[in-house]
Amino acid sequence: MQSFAAILSAAGPGLLQGFLITIGVSAGAVLAGAILGIAFGLALTYGGRLVAFPIRVLVDVVRGTPVLVLIFAAFYMPAGLGVSPGPITAGIIALGVFCACHVAETLRGALRAIPPAQTDAARAIGLTFGQSLGYVLMPQAIRQIAPNFVNTAVEIVKASSLLSAIGVAELLLTTQEIIGRTFKTMEFYALCGALYLVINLAIGSGGWWLERRFRLR
Repeated sequence: MQSFAAILSAAGPGLLQGFLITIGVSAGAVLAGAILGIAFGLALTYGGRLVAFPIRVLVDVVRGTPVLVLIFAAFYMPAGLGVSPGPITAGIIALGVFCACHVAETLRGALRAIPPAQTDAARAIGLTFGQSLGYVLMPQAIRQIAPNFVNTAVEIVKASSLLSAIGVAELLLTTQEIIGRTFKTMEFYALCGALYLVINLAIGSGGWWLERRFRLR
């Protein structure tokens, strides 16, 4: 019987590929979600009813829908329009929209929490709305949302394991395939969990840096 080290040596390239796919999908979803979430959050806060209402509906629907359902919807629903996104693209779209809706709601709350007097003061010294947003409001909002954003990024990494349901060979699916060939269940699931932990510890370190970078001095 082969030792675990020998099996790991043979399975290592496949496991590394699954690990990199998990990182790539998660990073793409978090980046897209951050950009879209900021746009949604600003629209919810300053967009007026016509703009804010459809985004409010989208945010509430997505936040109330299981991530697996979002993944299936992103993968299968475009087929009705004659579009067939690949599983990785569909996964990034689903996780990105999920991330965006959580970022939007968190940012909306952070912007609403800033005293109106600060906006009035910025206007009084001649700043435009864009300048007030960039120099006064957003830096304060980022300080407030940084911990929640890190938590959302960690949830995205964990939710990426659900992409195995549409055939994405991410870390979990790759691990399960290896276990199916080697029957080393405990060893490879423990290794899989450790690799997820490495990713999330790296995200936590990045969040700690963000909090220090934008901390009030």
